[in-house]
Amino acid sequence: MFRIETEVDRQRRDLLRVRLRDTNTAASSVIRALRGTPGERELPLHVWALTEGNELAGGLVGHTWTTWLHVACLWVAEHHRGTGLGSHVLAHAERLAREERGCTAVRLETWDFQAPEFYRKQGYDVVCVIPDYPPGITEYTLTKRLG
Repeated sequence: MFRIETEVDRQRRDLLRVRLRDTNTAASSVIRALRGTPGERELPLHVWALTEGNELAGGLVGHTWTTWLHVACLWVAEHHRGTGLGSHVLAHAERLAREERGCTAVRLETWDFQAPEFYRKQGYDVVCVIPDYPPGITEYTLTKRLG
């Protein structure tokens, strides 16, 4: 018999993560080979586009892990959209990930009303579509191989 609880518990969360990591390490030779290497850690990668007045015009927040860049957020101020700034920021992040961190691929998520077409124009391929996430919106996962 088990008792089920639902409260937020950081100590149990951390224990669960350690146990899942240990289980994954035992089950996967790829994950096992990563343990203790620099590729094991997620490293933040941020790119900021600032105006001459030091205002935020756009930016990208992501991280690298193993040989992948994961873009979590890419945003450009409305009055700078259509100027190529988003393409420039994204290309800069891709270049840093490839040249400085050895990344060979990128992944990201976007919603249908955001930028799936923008990413396709940048060479990204849709690998997953989730309709109604959240209800009425479609989420796309896209990837790109870095050359």
